[in-house]
Amino acid sequence: MHSDYALNLMSDLFWTGLLICMPVLGLTMLIGLMISVFQVVTQIQEMSLTFVPKLITAALTLIIAGPWMLRKLTQFTVKLWTNIPAMF
Repeated sequence: MHSDYALNLMSDLFWTGLLICMPVLGLTMLIGLMISVFQVVTQIQEMSLTFVPKLITAALTLIIAGPWMLRKLTQFTVKLWTNIPAMF
């Protein structure tokens, strides 16, 4: 395997992983930020107030974006498996 091919493959791997994780991480971070602002304004420091909405957001995001995420991961895997002969 050539070094430029390995670097390109690693780049594709990281970008695909980032693209797949971004909807869940982005939305839970946004909800966490909104809950933190709400806690600062109201001075309510309850731990379940931060955990439960983020958990629900992550579950709903996986339900809604799950097929798209699985399709992207499958496309990357198929591309990887079909390019195995070109690696050697």
